[in-house]
Amino acid sequence: MTTQRRASLVWGIAFLVSAAIAISYLDRQTLPWAVKAIQADIPFSNQLLATLNSAFLITYGLMYLGGGWLLDRIGTRKGFFLVMGFWSLACASHGLARNVWALAASRLALGFGEGGGFPAATRAVAEWFAVKDRATAMGIINGGTAVGAVVAGPLIAWVLLHGTWLGFASWRWVFFLTGLLGLIWVAAWWAIYRTPRESAGQDRETEPGPVITVPMLLGRRQILGVASAKFLSDAAWYFYLFWLPKYLFDALHFDIARAGSVGWIPYAASGVGCIIGGGLSSYLLRRGASVNGARKFALGASAALMPWVMLVPHSNSVPLVLLLFSLAFFGQQSWSTLVMILPTDLVPRRALGKFAGLVGMGGAFGGVVFQQFAGWMLDHGYTYSPILAVAASLHVIAFVLICLAVPKIELITFLEKPA
Repeated sequence: MTTQRRASLVWGIAFLVSAAIAISYLDRQTLPWAVKAIQADIPFSNQLLATLNSAFLITYGLMYLGGGWLLDRIGTRKGFFLVMGFWSLACASHGLARNVWALAASRLALGFGEGGGFPAATRAVAEWFAVKDRATAMGIINGGTAVGAVVAGPLIAWVLLHGTWLGFASWRWVFFLTGLLGLIWVAAWWAIYRTPRESAGQDRETEPGPVITVPMLLGRRQILGVASAKFLSDAAWYFYLFWLPKYLFDALHFDIARAGSVGWIPYAASGVGCIIGGGLSSYLLRRGASVNGARKFALGASAALMPWVMLVPHSNSVPLVLLLFSLAFFGQQSWSTLVMILPTDLVPRRALGKFAGLVGMGGAFGGVVFQQFAGWMLDHGYTYSPILAVAASLHVIAFVLICLAVPKIELITFLEKPA
């Protein structure tokens, strides 16, 4: 294979994986954007909405770890095929729900499938990209989160306003159509993806060294530190992700048409953050910075953008509210791109799925805790002000935690007894 052809294949794979992440974020945004239409048929409170979000996050977090183990066992191609096929069917199943229990079951199933998505993406990056290019590649892949979220608002608003077909309410078609997109991607993935050695006609690549177990990973403070930082930062992120549409409905009194017309803007900013965060780290590496310096400088810059969101409840200006949320979304996804690349810097490839799974599980359970906190506060008469004040501080605390737990970002050796 020529160098030019390989480069085209490599970056093509990055965009293919990015498309999967875009679909996953479209799928998880279906409930937040369609919530008002669903509540007209199936009434539920803010606390119950938080519980539905938590149902997704619980299985998402558990399967992040389980999906990492699965991918380490059967490989990226088969693993991604299975998890995305499952979550696409789970997304479509929401459209058949007749009560809150059925919605909860569908959210549990969606999280169970989607939990394998980012471990698969991390493995694909490690399989195809050199260290100097991994942050940029992960930025492109993580940019899929923004594409899916940007598309979600206008697309779902259009379906809700025009999509009563074949006797099904319009909100049900939101889930049917997004599930179908995932199944189309699954067919493309199976036809296209191979590991580098498989593409060259060789046997599946194996990496020498001892088996690295989850207890071995948990014995390292660096790994616990990254997972704990993800717990804190994703607590804020999942609140922004799932509750921004509700904030537009409740605090700014938008209808679905107006919310869909402007609600995509912060999500678009998150996509720019993915590219800038990963690109900044890769740029610093190419300029001679150490991996430790490049990653931490970009992480610190990302965290510095987050506290501004606490000003949102104190503004009546829609453009200013959107700007402040956009800063937070930009900073979060710049941060997230870098945190997701840390496993490739810290552990051998044979443990990537497990480590990425631990990190993702930490983030999901941070989201569960904060969802319940937010739902309880809103149902008991509190405003969004204290919720956003807490969310605004979490990335800064997480950055300090990473600096303390990982004094130097470098490959950890597992030949000796964990310290």
